[in-house]
Formats: sequence, structure tokens, C-alpha cells
Amino acid sequence: MHKKTTALLLALMASLSLTACGTPEQAETTAAGAAEEQTTAALEEDGQLAGDLNNDGQIEMGQDGVEVEVNVSDVHMDAEEASASGNWEALFTPVEIEGRAIDMADFDLTPTEEEKAAMEAEPAYGQPVLYYMSDGCTAGPTVADDQGFYEEAGLTAEGFKGTSYTEALGTQQATVAVGHIATMLVPITNGVDLTFVGGAHIGCKSLYVLADSEYNSTEDLKGTKISVPNGIGASDYNITCLLLDADGINPQTDVELTQVSSDACVAAMERGEISAALLSDTFAYSMMKDGKLKCIRSLLDEDFADENCCVVAMNRTFVQENPVHAKKIVQAVQKAHSWMRENPEDATTLLLERGWNGGDYEMNVMINNSLQFGLDQEFTGTSLRDIAERYIRLGLITSMDDVDEVMELAWTPVL
Repeated sequence: MHKKTTALLLALMASLSLTACGTPEQAETTAAGAAEEQTTAALEEDGQLAGDLNNDGQIEMGQDGVEVEVNVSDVHMDAEEASASGNWEALFTPVEIEGRAIDMADFDLTPTEEEKAAMEAEPAYGQPVLYYMSDGCTAGPTVADDQGFYEEAGLTAEGFKGTSYTEALGTQQATVAVGHIATMLVPITNGVDLTFVGGAHIGCKSLYVLADSEYNSTEDLKGTKISVPNGIGASDYNITCLLLDADGINPQTDVELTQVSSDACVAAMERGEISAALLSDTFAYSMMKDGKLKCIRSLLDEDFADENCCVVAMNRTFVQENPVHAKKIVQAVQKAHSWMRENPEDATTLLLERGWNGGDYEMNVMINNSLQFGLDQEFTGTSLRDIAERYIRLGLITSMDDVDEVMELAWTPVL
């Protein structure tokens, strides 16, 4: 799909955003997918992507036609230190963690005779894999088709484009998608028929403030309003809660989380209406380089480098009824992730050419490299349990209070 076509399709899906605040309990009872569908439209005059057009929790795009200077660092610094030192790119130097990556770049996906026989006995046999067509950091299932990995795994595949991957998976409009834990975990506990089957990547979003502001740490944000662009109870809200909680800040009482769309956040900061906003690093990068913004906390900080941001998800009933199909699908997606991790330049070129990334090439290579696509199963399970425990403690999950029950629903490793 070409870039202009993708942008126009996304623009057609845009609708009005929520502007009212609510409690986590109110947000949790929202219908499946509604949290993802609070949308804003942002097209540049040339019709190219300028942001997360449908606020579905995917990575926001960089601005096309905007070239930025990229000074790749060979050392890692956390966001606050990187901004203070002026060595901003040091945030995107990956923290090395043994066992984090799944290695499937050279894996032969061809079904064994035993797998073929088992697949023929499953209900999904002969039906295409309906992968959710996503862009940016969630493009793994789409890249798997582009690279022929589903075919190698003995499958046929078709793309599905909607406004909510949570709803698409839960209603079996889509078979597989990559998306935020922060978007899908609460709906899972509320009965949406989906489950996590593998790890996708870390990072991708951070807390930004005006570069000339008095805010230099999350501690400085106490008593202020912070924007969670895709709405109360949605992925940005949940991610911001985790970032603040990690620093001992109560996201329900020490700050006020409110919704301001990504493309309006800087103006809202300049008017003093908000102090900070959770933004995609690709979206904020050029404004940071121009001296407009600085980053004070990130999912790429060292204490979050051992946690998944996004996961591979599937319809739970499909996985239960078609275990071998599910395994082959996840293998294909994880082979795509391994290829993206080991070949960031080629992967970025592909994503830009297909319109699945936007903005400066060098910037996207650096940021894509920081995401560490393709995460190990054990790493993902450990990470997910930790996140579920914090969701329960923070009141983001209210329908369950037992982490084992949450994990039984949310985590179905198939590899």
C-alpha cells in the first residue's frame, strides 16, 4: 500500500476525540475497542502523515519532508540525563539485556509432516490468516506478509484494516495483530476474546515537556495536568500511569491526567494548560531537535528496557481451536520481527517505501533499532506478569484482583 493511500484511509477513519476525564473504573467498563477509537485527524497540506491519525495506540509517525540531524550515540542514557546533557540520541542506544531477543531470522518455517497433518485437522485449515494491517512499530504482521513468511509457513494471508485491533481480534475480523499491552490488557479482563501469544518490542513512547520549562523530572510534574493524547483509560493513560508510578508518583492523586490530542499538545503547553504529554518518539523528535521539547521520562529508560511495550495478540478462541495454525502464524510474525531487528536499515527502507513509517530516514533507523523487535517468550511472560500486578495495584484493572487469573486469560505462549 502506498503512503498516500495509507494516509487517506486513516484519515477517513478519524472521528472526534473524548475530552472529558473519568476514573479508571469508568474507563475499564468502556466497550471493547472504544478506547482505541478516540480519534484525531492530522494531515499536512501534502496529504502525508503527521501523527497518530486515529489514536489507536500505534506509534505516531514522524513528519514527512522534515529532515533532522541525527547524532547516533554509542552509550545509553536515560531520558532525563540525555536531555540535560544535550546528548539526546543516547536514549535510543539499546540497553543490552541477555535473553531479551527471540532469534528466528534463519528459522525454517516450512511445516513438518506432523504439523501439516495437524493443520489439516484444525477448523482454520484452508482459510487465510487475517492479519491486522498496522504501521510503525506494530507492522510486524504486515511485514511478515510482505516478506513471504506466511507462505513459507504453509499459510495464505490477507490484510484487514479497521479502527481497533482490539475489536477486530475480539470479533475474529482479524486473526493476529501487534499492539500495546496498555491497549488490550484491560479489555481482556473484561471478557474480550483475545490473548497475547508473543512479545513484539519495547519502548516507543515518552513524556515530553517544553524545552524551556521548569519541568526537569517527573517529580516536577506533581500538581500539574499531563496530556494522555488517546484518552482516559486508553493506552497513553495506562503507560503514563506506569511511568509516574515507577517514580513514586500517584497518577490518580499527584497529577491530573487529561486528553489533548498529539497535534495540539505543544500549543497547550505553551498556553500553560498542561505541563507535559506522552508522545511517540518519532513524532516528537524533530521538535526536540528544534529546541521546542525535551524528554524527562521514557519507556526506553533502563528500568523499562526489560519490559514489553507491545505484544503479538490473537483471538483466544482461534488459538484454542487451532493450536498448530497459531504456532505457525506466530513463527511467521516473529521471523519478521527478527529480520526487522537484525536489519534496521533495510526494514526502515521497507517501512518508508510502503508508507508504514513517516519522517526522516536516519531518525527512523535509530528509533527502530532501539525498539528491539522480537522478544523472547520467557522474557515476555515475566514482563507481562509484572505489568498485570501493577495494573491491579493502580486500579487500572478492577474486574480481577488475582494476577494468576489475569495471566491465564492474557498469556497463551504458543512457541
